[in-house]
Amino acid sequence: MGKADHFLHKVKKYPGIYYYVSSRRRWEGRPERCFYIRYKDSMGRRVREKVGWESEGITAAYAAQIRAERLRTIRLGDEPVPIQKKRKLRTTFEDFTESQYLPWARENKKTYKRDEQLYRIWLRPTIGGKALKEISPLDLERIKKVMKDAGRSPRTIQYALAVVRQILNKAKQWGFYEGEPPTRQVKPPRVDNRRMRFLTPEEARMLLEACRKRSQQLYEICLLSLHCGLRAGEIFRLCWGDIDLRNGLIFIKDPKSGVNRVAYMTKEVKRMFKSKTVGEPDELVFKSRKGGPITLLSRTFMRVVDELGFNRGITDPRDKVVFHTLRHTFASWLASQGTPIHMIAELLGHRTLVMAKRYSHLIPSAKQEAVRKVEDIFNKGKREAEGSELES
Repeated sequence: MGKADHFLHKVKKYPGIYYYVSSRRRWEGRPERCFYIRYKDSMGRRVREKVGWESEGITAAYAAQIRAERLRTIRLGDEPVPIQKKRKLRTTFEDFTESQYLPWARENKKTYKRDEQLYRIWLRPTIGGKALKEISPLDLERIKKVMKDAGRSPRTIQYALAVVRQILNKAKQWGFYEGEPPTRQVKPPRVDNRRMRFLTPEEARMLLEACRKRSQQLYEICLLSLHCGLRAGEIFRLCWGDIDLRNGLIFIKDPKSGVNRVAYMTKEVKRMFKSKTVGEPDELVFKSRKGGPITLLSRTFMRVVDELGFNRGITDPRDKVVFHTLRHTFASWLASQGTPIHMIAELLGHRTLVMAKRYSHLIPSAKQEAVRKVEDIFNKGKREAEGSELES
């Protein structure tokens, strides 16, 4: 309810009107007063509602008018909307994002910088001045068009719409927004960002060897991704307590999918770990030059890729070799050996089979075998028919 009741003083002239005298705020040379009203809702529950400060133009008489409106609304069978909630619902997209969402995202989201950039470049200029409740599907279509005309990729447009959705969801959760966000009525652009490029065994050996010449740690990080399918972030967070050398296991905790899993060491990976000095269980396996956690992969990796010419003449991002190509290669090699899709999904740490199905075209297909059997049946029938003709 806010301030305790004994801090409120009753206004004798107006029933149900109270005020609080601030010890910090002053108005017209004296301590400022903040007015409250009291009434019972349709369920008979006591309600105390803040109306506002004198500096905002609020007087006891005005507070009495507000209370009378509340009582009239209740008599008509409706529930009154408190002033503070009305103010919240009038909040603009810009005000809410900058005063509420971005401070929260800074503390809770790894993608904070991307969210803030998309907001400042694309969202604020288009819908920043609109009240949250006034944002419509047409506004979001306008954002899509502006970004598309500026040459932004479908994936970037998807991210921008996702940021709007997240902001409105938080606004609803915190009482600044009511109803369903308009993002549900806007179709995001289709994106096919599946990487097609994976390394041949010879290319993989060349890359690992070139990385080893530049940096032993970079070589080890690349080896883990190529041989075990680990993401960069998963490798950077590995602690010695996650490494089971005896059984050749690596425990992946708190991954992107949210589902912990186990990775299995190859002989080369096991040799790599045995060559390192084992630290305390909670000590990072791989550290930055300053001894702290690694947040970004060394730019040396892309320098090596450029020197090897893997991306020379390639313009489609899906065909370029990047660090994620190593994990993609791990999965592609598994698929080409006939590993079932569900097992590839488990090894990659995918929650569903959807992501892993992109490798299905590499698997020696049971469908192809089925078609061959159809052909065998056809050929067998043909031979039998030809034999019958010869006999006759």
